[in-house]
Amino acid sequence: MEKRIGVIAILVQDKASIPKLNAIISSHCDIVLGRQGMPLRDRRVNVISLIVEGTTDQIGAATGKIGRLPGVQVKSVLTNYKEDGDDRNSATA
Repeated sequence: MEKRIGVIAILVQDKASIPKLNAIISSHCDIVLGRQGMPLRDRRVNVISLIVEGTTDQIGAATGKIGRLPGVQVKSVLTNYKEDGDDRNSATA
């Protein structure tokens, strides 16, 4: 199956879900290339962005589990991505 590069955006409004969220992200660490978190304290919300590379099934499995957590919203954006025969990568948005 073809791998894709994408971003998973997570908005956490219920801090009680954070331990379960971290466990889900850890269980899908094989597709996570990078993670950035930002607390927006004045809005009482935390934003986490994950840069991921994996099949649509792998990325969908992660976002599906995250989206079922109470007080958590998730969206993903995937690029078209394929590996060329000369081991260089090309991506088109």
